[in-house]
Amino acid sequence: MFDRYTDRARRVLFFARYETSQLGGQFIEAEHLLLGVVREARGVTRGLLTRGGITLEGLRQTISNRRGGDERVSTAVEIPFSEETRRVLAAAAVEADALAHSHIGTEHLLLGLLRESATAGQLIKGEDLSLDIARKAVTQAASGDNVAE
Repeated sequence: MFDRYTDRARRVLFFARYETSQLGGQFIEAEHLLLGVVREARGVTRGLLTRGGITLEGLRQTISNRRGGDERVSTAVEIPFSEETRRVLAAAAVEADALAHSHIGTEHLLLGLLRESATAGQLIKGEDLSLDIARKAVTQAASGDNVAE
């Protein structure tokens, strides 16, 4: 399923799982995926998140406050993706295909979050960061050089 994912995109999934275990939860939610994207952001993804004023610690605190005091989960336990996260991952593939990219990178995961996640998208969408703005930035970066993130 993750054959097209770049190494950084795979690390995002690893970090999302880690964040789920630390914040507590039975599923890897879109918010956890967002934390993974922020943690692993480079290039155009980092530029977009910085432009939106998004920081890892600020997001983690906001998500922790929203979720309450869930008990931590062992990292040895298998944690499945939530339905919303599955939709985000599918949307990331659709975004990569629409851009004619053979890979799925962190930039596509960010696009998937902005497109499909009401919860995580709400945390990052704003005047400086929207799906349209992110799409344009990814398209421009790809036309300049198509280096996988």
